[in-house]
Amino acid sequence: EFALAQSGDRYVWGASGPDGWDCSGLTMVAWSKAGVSLPHSSRMQYATGNKIPRSELQPGDLVYFYSPISHVGIYLGDGRMVHAPNPGRRVEISPISQMPYAGATRP
Repeated sequence: EFALAQSGDRYVWGASGPDGWDCSGLTMVAWSKAGVSLPHSSRMQYATGNKIPRSELQPGDLVYFYSPISHVGIYLGDGRMVHAPNPGRRVEISPISQMPYAGATRP
């Protein structure tokens, strides 16, 4: 819910709110609201998370993209995620199929 409430906020590299986010800053702060501490790096979030297969994705799981991993979003269900895409774009809901999928974790 926290990440969804940031929809429309701008992407800012290295940012973790309150009005600008990068991908791992958004996931880090969203999960901190649930009492879970995550590092501010998509690769480090993947390295420290409990890996789950794509077939077992649940809302709230973190989904990762590219090789090496360089992007993360929060899975919403139905093949969609909320994420801070890249400079010039804003926090949005997108299909997870729009980028090369690399894996998922459940914090």
